[in-house]
Amino acid sequence: MDKLLVHGGTPIHGAITISGSKNASLPILAAALLTDQDVVIRRVPDVSDTNYMVQILTGLGADVERFSGTVRVTAADISDTAPYDIVRRMRASVCMMGPLLARKRRCVVALPGGCVIGDRPIDLHIRGLEALGATTEFEGGNVILSAPGGLKGATVDLCGENGPTVLGTDNVMMAATLAEGTTTITSAACEPEVVDLADFLNSMGARISGAGTSTITIEGVGELHGTVHNVIPDRIEAGTFMVAAALAGEGVTLRRVHEGHLVAITSALRKAGHQVHFNDNGDACTIHRGDTPMPAEISTDPYPGYPTDMQAQMTALFATTPGTSRVTDTIFPQRFMHCAELKRMGADIHVADGQAQITGVKKLSGAPVMASDLRASAALVLAALTAEGTTEINRLYHIDRGYEHIDEKLEALGANVERVRV
Repeated sequence: MDKLLVHGGTPIHGAITISGSKNASLPILAAALLTDQDVVIRRVPDVSDTNYMVQILTGLGADVERFSGTVRVTAADISDTAPYDIVRRMRASVCMMGPLLARKRRCVVALPGGCVIGDRPIDLHIRGLEALGATTEFEGGNVILSAPGGLKGATVDLCGENGPTVLGTDNVMMAATLAEGTTTITSAACEPEVVDLADFLNSMGARISGAGTSTITIEGVGELHGTVHNVIPDRIEAGTFMVAAALAGEGVTLRRVHEGHLVAITSALRKAGHQVHFNDNGDACTIHRGDTPMPAEISTDPYPGYPTDMQAQMTALFATTPGTSRVTDTIFPQRFMHCAELKRMGADIHVADGQAQITGVKKLSGAPVMASDLRASAALVLAALTAEGTTEINRLYHIDRGYEHIDEKLEALGANVERVRV
């Protein structure tokens, strides 16, 4: 139950390196179960979610070795049952279903847990796997999927009420790699993390085309083999530090980013009056706080739209931006729990019907606040950077789920922060 003390008012500057993507690492680690050969995954961030995934793989019987950002997995002899005690801690553990079902033709996976940001059903995952020939039972809080005769290629529509499902796309794509025949996923998620998983699977011998578009085609193969893969940079971590620079920066450079993955975030920051410059290779950017920050309106959408995982951070930015800004979340309309905590710090925010109206105040004040989920906790850290006095952020385990050593990176930029172990 660590907490973070942020002593506000100290400008940040300098350069840091962005970690590998947490959201890409999790399904890639799960996909290592699709072969009995050695798989080496590099640039896996040291966060609690990836640690949980490693524990799940170990609990399934895989031989896992982790060192210096690299994870080596050998899943020669594995169980078909994911251990509940670990699975319950992380919603992304649902992506074990696809590879376990394909490899073992049966799997038992506990219904997922994770952070509370509204309704996050797995009906699309189930529908997709059933389309490939699986039968489903629910028993004792577990999902039991079976395909004793193996999976069969099919056309799978993953369109949901709030757009495509990223983990659902991952699950069906992983399962289809070992299915007989060709699978076509329509209304597929287009996120870079889906593309990274497809690249990983193709390097194992899969035949996947169309990743990054709404239609993905998978030609099933008899088996997959080992590989070595580098995980893409974490675009949400990059976006979070871009907002930190816009709030409190005097020139902050982020190394190892991907310009193409950050278009929506870059556009939002520029619209709000801040400066973002990428190098010629598009793998580093420098952010300067604008002289005249401006209010703006943003609305979350599936990729390439503005990411829901970045709406809390922009809400924190707008809290001290002159004028009235609006943030609408069409993906998770209930994802505004951070606003109540920002109001404790003096923010002027009104939330209704999936939208936050933020009227910028001159200054926030440090206060004890409570993190409710991963991205909400990041928003509180950002707001605290410019607040008067000290902000005490409790339940730091939320931020440790997805940000690798965030306190150390902020300290490297000159922020006055300290982790308190309680």
